[in-house]
Amino acid sequence: MTPKLKIAYSPCPNDTFVFDAWAHGRVPGAPRLDVTFADIDLTNGWAESADPAYDVLKVSYAVLPWVLDEYALLPCGGALGRGCGPLVLTREPGVDLAGKTVAVPSERSTAYLLFRLWAADVVPDGVGNVVVMPFHEIMPAVRDGKVDAGLVIHEARFTYQNYGLHALADMGTHWEDTTGLPIPLGAIIARRSLGQDVLRSLADAARASVRMAWDDPAVSRPYVLEHAQEMDPKVADQHIGLYVNEFTADLGEAGYAAVRGLLTRAAAEGLVPPLGPDALSFP
Repeated sequence: MTPKLKIAYSPCPNDTFVFDAWAHGRVPGAPRLDVTFADIDLTNGWAESADPAYDVLKVSYAVLPWVLDEYALLPCGGALGRGCGPLVLTREPGVDLAGKTVAVPSERSTAYLLFRLWAADVVPDGVGNVVVMPFHEIMPAVRDGKVDAGLVIHEARFTYQNYGLHALADMGTHWEDTTGLPIPLGAIIARRSLGQDVLRSLADAARASVRMAWDDPAVSRPYVLEHAQEMDPKVADQHIGLYVNEFTADLGEAGYAAVRGLLTRAAAEGLVPPLGPDALSFP
Protein backbone atom coordinates (compact mmCIF):
# COMPACT_ATOMS: atom_id res chain seq x y z
CA MET A 1 0.00 0.00 0.00
CA THR A 2 1.29 3.46 -0.89
CA PRO A 3 2.49 5.28 2.25
CA LYS A 4 0.41 8.19 3.46
CA LEU A 5 1.53 11.70 2.59
CA LYS A 6 2.18 13.82 5.65
CA ILE A 7 0.21 17.06 5.61
CA ALA A 8 -0.04 19.88 8.15
CA TYR A 9 -2.81 22.46 8.20
CA SER A 10 -4.53 24.58 10.82
CA PRO A 11 -7.54 23.58 12.94
CA CYS A 12 -9.36 26.66 11.62
CA PRO A 13 -12.82 25.99 10.14
CA ASN A 14 -11.82 26.86 6.59
CA ASP A 15 -9.05 24.24 6.55
CA THR A 16 -11.05 21.48 8.22
CA PHE A 17 -13.99 22.20 5.90
CA VAL A 18 -11.77 22.02 2.80
CA PHE A 19 -9.85 18.89 3.80
CA ASP A 20 -12.60 16.90 5.55
CA ALA A 21 -13.52 14.61 2.65
CA TRP A 22 -9.90 14.02 1.63
CA ALA A 23 -8.62 13.46 5.18
CA HIS A 24 -11.35 10.90 5.82
CA GLY A 25 -10.75 8.91 2.65
CA ARG A 26 -13.90 9.96 0.83
CA VAL A 27 -12.19 11.36 -2.29
CA PRO A 28 -11.91 8.46 -4.76
CA GLY A 29 -8.35 7.78 -5.88
CA ALA A 30 -6.83 10.57 -3.77
CA PRO A 31 -3.47 10.06 -2.03
CA ARG A 32 -3.99 9.02 1.58
CA LEU A 33 -3.14 11.65 4.21
CA ASP A 34 -1.50 11.62 7.63
CA VAL A 35 -2.76 14.89 9.15
CA THR A 36 -1.01 17.11 11.70
CA PHE A 37 -2.78 20.20 13.03
CA ALA A 38 -0.58 23.24 13.54
CA ASP A 39 -0.88 27.00 13.56
CA ILE A 40 0.45 28.74 10.49
CA ASP A 41 3.48 30.15 12.30
CA LEU A 42 4.65 26.57 12.82
CA THR A 43 3.91 25.45 9.27
CA ASN A 44 5.67 28.53 7.88
CA GLY A 45 8.73 27.59 9.92
CA TRP A 46 8.59 23.98 8.77
CA ALA A 47 8.44 25.13 5.16
CA GLU A 48 11.37 27.51 5.59
CA SER A 49 13.48 24.75 7.14
CA ALA A 50 12.25 22.22 4.53
CA ASP A 51 11.32 19.95 7.45
CA PRO A 52 11.45 16.40 6.05
CA ALA A 53 8.51 15.35 8.24
CA TYR A 54 5.95 17.01 5.94
CA ASP A 55 5.08 16.57 2.27
CA VAL A 56 2.24 19.10 2.08
CA LEU A 57 1.81 22.28 4.15
CA LYS A 58 -0.70 25.10 4.55
CA VAL A 59 1.39 28.27 4.78
CA SER A 60 1.04 32.00 4.44
CA TYR A 61 1.47 33.37 0.94
CA ALA A 62 4.01 35.72 2.51
CA VAL A 63 6.46 32.87 3.07
CA LEU A 64 6.50 31.72 -0.56
CA PRO A 65 9.57 33.73 -1.66
CA TRP A 66 11.67 31.76 0.82
CA VAL A 67 10.37 28.26 0.03
CA LEU A 68 9.52 27.93 -3.67
CA ASP A 69 12.81 26.26 -4.57
CA GLU A 70 11.77 23.28 -2.46
CA TYR A 71 7.97 23.44 -2.77
CA ALA A 72 5.41 24.01 -5.51
CA LEU A 73 2.33 26.18 -4.98
CA LEU A 74 -0.83 24.14 -5.54
CA PRO A 75 -3.39 26.06 -7.62
CA CYS A 76 -6.18 25.23 -5.16
CA GLY A 77 -7.00 24.46 -1.52
CA GLY A 78 -5.83 27.76 -0.08
CA ALA A 79 -7.51 30.98 1.06
CA LEU A 80 -8.00 34.13 -0.98
CA GLY A 81 -10.99 36.33 -0.85
CA ARG A 82 -12.66 39.68 -0.75
CA GLY A 83 -13.85 41.54 2.31
CA CYS A 84 -11.76 39.26 4.53
CA GLY A 85 -8.60 41.19 5.22
CA PRO A 86 -6.77 41.76 8.50
CA LEU A 87 -7.83 44.64 10.73
CA VAL A 88 -5.82 47.15 12.74
CA LEU A 89 -7.57 47.57 16.10
CA THR A 90 -7.22 50.36 18.66
CA ARG A 91 -8.85 51.31 21.97
CA GLU A 92 -10.09 54.63 20.58
CA PRO A 93 -11.25 55.48 17.06
CA GLY A 94 -9.10 57.54 14.72
CA VAL A 95 -5.70 56.96 16.37
CA ASP A 96 -2.65 58.25 14.46
CA LEU A 97 -0.18 55.35 14.43
CA ALA A 98 2.89 57.50 13.71
CA GLY A 99 5.49 56.52 16.30
CA LYS A 100 3.13 54.06 18.00
CA THR A 101 3.62 50.39 18.95
CA VAL A 102 1.67 47.79 16.95
CA ALA A 103 1.37 44.12 17.88
CA VAL A 104 1.35 41.64 14.98
CA PRO A 105 0.93 37.85 15.02
CA SER A 106 3.92 37.19 12.77
CA GLU A 107 6.38 38.93 10.48
CA ARG A 108 6.11 36.03 8.04
CA SER A 109 2.41 36.49 7.34
CA THR A 110 0.32 37.96 4.56
CA ALA A 111 -1.38 40.06 7.23
CA TYR A 112 1.97 41.63 8.08
CA LEU A 113 2.80 42.37 4.44
CA LEU A 114 -0.62 43.95 3.91
CA PHE A 115 -0.13 46.02 7.07
CA ARG A 116 3.30 47.25 5.96
CA LEU A 117 1.99 48.14 2.49
CA TRP A 118 -0.95 49.99 4.07
CA ALA A 119 1.32 51.82 6.52
CA ALA A 120 3.66 52.86 3.71
CA ASP A 121 0.68 54.60 2.07
CA VAL A 122 -1.14 56.10 5.07
CA VAL A 123 1.39 56.46 7.93
CA PRO A 124 4.08 58.51 6.17
CA ASP A 125 6.11 59.04 9.35
CA GLY A 126 6.07 55.29 10.03
CA VAL A 127 4.89 53.29 13.01
CA GLY A 128 7.25 53.42 15.93
CA ASN A 129 7.63 49.78 16.86
CA VAL A 130 6.28 46.43 15.70
CA VAL A 131 6.16 43.62 18.26
CA VAL A 132 5.35 39.99 17.51
CA MET A 133 2.80 38.51 19.90
CA PRO A 134 0.75 35.28 19.93
CA PHE A 135 -2.51 35.91 18.11
CA HIS A 136 -4.74 35.23 21.12
CA GLU A 137 -2.87 37.83 23.22
CA ILE A 138 -3.21 40.75 20.80
CA MET A 139 -6.75 41.96 21.52
CA PRO A 140 -6.32 41.78 25.31
CA ALA A 141 -3.00 43.66 24.97
CA VAL A 142 -4.67 46.47 23.00
CA ARG A 143 -7.59 46.60 25.45
CA ASP A 144 -5.23 46.75 28.44
CA GLY A 145 -3.00 49.45 26.95
CA LYS A 146 0.11 47.27 26.62
CA VAL A 147 0.32 48.23 22.93
CA ASP A 148 -1.22 51.07 20.96
CA ALA A 149 -2.73 48.91 18.23
CA GLY A 150 -2.99 45.32 17.11
CA LEU A 151 -3.14 43.55 13.76
CA VAL A 152 -5.71 40.74 13.85
CA ILE A 153 -6.99 38.13 11.42
CA HIS A 154 -9.66 35.47 10.92
CA GLU A 155 -12.34 35.17 13.58
CA ALA A 156 -11.24 38.39 15.33
CA ARG A 157 -13.15 40.20 12.57
CA PHE A 158 -16.31 38.98 14.30
CA THR A 159 -15.28 39.27 17.96
CA TYR A 160 -13.18 42.42 18.47
CA GLN A 161 -16.19 44.42 19.67
CA ASN A 162 -16.34 42.07 22.68
CA TYR A 163 -13.06 43.66 23.82
CA GLY A 164 -14.39 47.21 23.43
CA LEU A 165 -12.02 47.85 20.52
CA HIS A 166 -12.37 49.87 17.33
CA ALA A 167 -11.35 48.93 13.79
CA LEU A 168 -8.95 51.69 12.74
CA ALA A 169 -8.42 50.29 9.26
CA ASP A 170 -9.12 47.24 7.14
CA MET A 171 -5.97 46.05 5.36
CA GLY A 172 -8.03 44.06 2.88
CA THR A 173 -10.16 47.04 1.91
CA HIS A 174 -7.01 49.06 1.28
CA TRP A 175 -5.54 46.24 -0.81
CA GLU A 176 -8.71 45.78 -2.85
CA ASP A 177 -9.19 49.53 -3.36
CA THR A 178 -5.62 50.03 -4.58
CA THR A 179 -5.27 46.87 -6.70
CA GLY A 180 -8.77 45.58 -7.52
CA LEU A 181 -7.46 42.11 -6.67
CA PRO A 182 -8.58 39.55 -4.10
CA ILE A 183 -6.63 39.22 -0.86
CA PRO A 184 -4.09 36.35 -0.78
CA LEU A 185 -3.98 34.75 2.67
CA GLY A 186 -3.11 31.05 2.94
CA ALA A 187 -1.48 28.74 0.36
CA ILE A 188 -1.12 24.98 -0.03
CA ILE A 189 2.39 23.89 -1.00
CA ALA A 190 3.86 20.45 -1.69
CA ARG A 191 7.38 19.16 -2.17
CA ARG A 192 8.58 19.38 -5.75
CA SER A 193 10.46 16.12 -5.16
CA LEU A 194 7.12 14.26 -5.07
CA GLY A 195 7.10 14.58 -8.86
CA GLN A 196 4.62 16.03 -11.35
CA ASP A 197 2.16 13.15 -11.26
CA VAL A 198 1.78 13.24 -7.47
CA LEU A 199 1.57 17.03 -7.42
CA ARG A 200 -1.25 16.94 -9.97
CA SER A 201 -3.05 14.25 -7.99
CA LEU A 202 -2.80 16.46 -4.90
CA ALA A 203 -4.38 19.37 -6.75
CA ASP A 204 -7.14 17.13 -8.10
CA ALA A 205 -7.84 15.78 -4.60
CA ALA A 206 -7.98 19.26 -3.04
CA ARG A 207 -10.45 20.44 -5.67
CA ALA A 208 -12.62 17.36 -5.24
CA SER A 209 -12.54 17.67 -1.44
CA VAL A 210 -13.74 21.28 -1.36
CA ARG A 211 -16.47 20.57 -3.91
CA MET A 212 -17.68 17.63 -1.83
CA ALA A 213 -17.80 19.93 1.21
CA TRP A 214 -19.86 22.46 -0.72
CA ASP A 215 -22.22 19.76 -2.01
CA ASP A 216 -23.08 18.55 1.50
CA PRO A 217 -21.76 20.92 4.22
CA ALA A 218 -23.39 18.89 7.01
CA VAL A 219 -20.94 16.02 6.47
CA SER A 220 -17.92 18.14 7.41
CA ARG A 221 -19.59 19.82 10.39
CA PRO A 222 -18.44 17.37 13.12
CA TYR A 223 -14.82 17.65 11.94
CA VAL A 224 -15.04 21.45 11.76
CA LEU A 225 -16.57 21.86 15.22
CA GLU A 226 -14.30 19.25 16.83
CA HIS A 227 -11.27 21.37 15.99
CA ALA A 228 -12.90 24.77 16.59
CA GLN A 229 -14.01 23.95 20.11
CA GLU A 230 -13.69 27.49 21.47
CA MET A 231 -15.46 29.05 18.50
CA ASP A 232 -19.17 29.75 18.36
CA PRO A 233 -20.68 27.58 15.58
CA LYS A 234 -22.13 30.69 13.93
CA VAL A 235 -18.67 32.27 13.86
CA ALA A 236 -17.30 29.05 12.36
CA ASP A 237 -19.90 29.31 9.59
CA GLN A 238 -18.98 32.97 8.94
CA HIS A 239 -15.32 31.94 8.87
CA ILE A 240 -15.99 29.29 6.21
CA GLY A 241 -18.17 31.66 4.23
CA LEU A 242 -15.38 34.24 4.03
CA TYR A 243 -12.37 32.05 3.38
CA VAL A 244 -13.70 29.17 1.26
CA ASN A 245 -14.73 30.43 -2.17
CA GLU A 246 -14.06 30.05 -5.89
CA PHE A 247 -10.35 30.73 -5.35
CA THR A 248 -10.17 27.71 -3.04
CA ALA A 249 -11.26 25.47 -5.92
CA ASP A 250 -8.97 27.18 -8.42
CA LEU A 251 -6.71 30.23 -8.09
CA GLY A 252 -7.43 31.21 -11.68
CA GLU A 253 -6.04 34.27 -13.40
CA ALA A 254 -7.20 36.72 -10.72
CA GLY A 255 -5.83 34.56 -7.91
CA TYR A 256 -2.39 34.27 -9.46
CA ALA A 257 -2.40 38.01 -10.21
CA ALA A 258 -3.18 38.69 -6.54
CA VAL A 259 -0.36 36.48 -5.27
CA ARG A 260 2.20 37.87 -7.68
CA GLY A 261 0.98 41.42 -7.04
CA LEU A 262 1.33 41.09 -3.28
CA LEU A 263 4.80 39.56 -3.41
CA THR A 264 6.03 41.97 -6.09
CA ARG A 265 4.88 44.99 -4.07
CA ALA A 266 6.36 43.51 -0.89
CA ALA A 267 9.69 42.89 -2.65
CA ALA A 268 9.71 46.52 -3.84
CA GLU A 269 9.39 47.58 -0.16
CA GLY A 270 12.27 45.25 0.79
CA LEU A 271 9.99 42.97 2.81
CA VAL A 272 10.59 39.74 0.87
CA PRO A 273 13.08 38.46 -1.75
CA PRO A 274 12.00 38.97 -5.37
CA LEU A 275 10.19 36.11 -7.12
CA GLY A 276 11.65 34.40 -10.14
CA PRO A 277 9.60 34.55 -13.35
CA ASP A 278 8.42 30.91 -13.07
CA ALA A 279 8.29 30.65 -9.27
CA LEU A 280 4.50 30.28 -9.11
CA SER A 281 4.14 27.91 -12.08
CA PHE A 282 2.52 24.54 -11.38
CA PRO A 283 3.65 21.36 -13.15
